[in-house]
Amino acid sequence: QVKLVESGGGLVQPGGSLRLSCAASGSALLLYDLGWYRQAPGKERALDASMIGGEGIKYVDSVKSRLTISRDDAKNTMYLQMNSLKPEDTAVYYCNARLPGADYKNYYWGQGTQVTVSS
Repeated sequence: QVKLVESGGGLVQPGGSLRLSCAASGSALLLYDLGWYRQAPGKERALDASMIGGEGIKYVDSVKSRLTISRDDAKNTMYLQMNSLKPEDTAVYYCNARLPGADYKNYYWGQGTQVTVSS
């Protein structure tokens, strides 16, 4: 079982950047498929970026070229680099890890970190 702890959210002006971190313990992240999700007020949680063995890295169209998912195996930490942020990126962001083929109910989640993009 893996535990995920997020950090790095905050308030940023439009056009700014943030890097979210998700530190894992209890198991190695390289064993898992990974993702970053967002949940905006009044909306369902939605996938922004994924890192899946055999499929590589994928992004939803709205964040392509602005968000970058990565993983540091030495630190057992995953990241979401967020550039050119827009007000519509305001949301709670969650990191996710799941064993390949796992059901949604067996996904592991970070606690969430608030990102607010506003001038």
